[in-house]
Amino acid sequence: MTDTPTVAAVADARADLYGLLAAALDGETDVLAAAMRDGSLVDVAATFPVEIDASALADSNVDEEALSIAFDNLFVVPGPTYVPPMASAHRDDPSESFESDSPFHDEGGAGELLGDAASTMSSLYERAGFSPTRGDFPDHVAAQLEFLGAAASAEAEALGDGDDERLERLRTLQRETVAQLGWLDTFHEDVAAVDGRDGVYTALVAFTRTVTAWHARDLDDADR
Repeated sequence: MTDTPTVAAVADARADLYGLLAAALDGETDVLAAAMRDGSLVDVAATFPVEIDASALADSNVDEEALSIAFDNLFVVPGPTYVPPMASAHRDDPSESFESDSPFHDEGGAGELLGDAASTMSSLYERAGFSPTRGDFPDHVAAQLEFLGAAASAEAEALGDGDDERLERLRTLQRETVAQLGWLDTFHEDVAAVDGRDGVYTALVAFTRTVTAWHARDLDDADR
């Protein structure tokens, strides 16, 4: 028999975690620095039944300015170390429908901005009545994580209210969203190639991959 209060508490904790990850991957380096100083991400990593090397995410003396510069070089400023934090940019195949005025991509070519991944996420947001406040694109990693956090928080409320119909709608939205996050594998490899295997942002993206993968597993278990 499902322990509803426990499931609701897990959903609430997941919402908080997604909120932290969304902030960190949207450039709020003060949020990431605080989590590194108190070791909270390492503590969360230790609760997973798989080994996660989150050691780079704990540093009581983290240099917040250096963290901010590293973020900008990786995810903001186009250049040799830039890794686009949007799903569309990591596609192997071109989108079926593509319109963009970006000077960096040709129509019909893979890796376009505002491609199918962005369109899919926009549709999910619209269905949920959600407007992301993070990320510059609908398929920006921070926007996707923000959405998952909002859905998890609403899931906890639905569990508390005993609203099964709303609960299923929210879980369906979460299932469809985590299904869109397969690009985090490539994103992780691209970040690691620039940031190094021991880099803070490499560890952060690897941690995020694991969080979303186990979320998908939990959603599958909820179907059984």
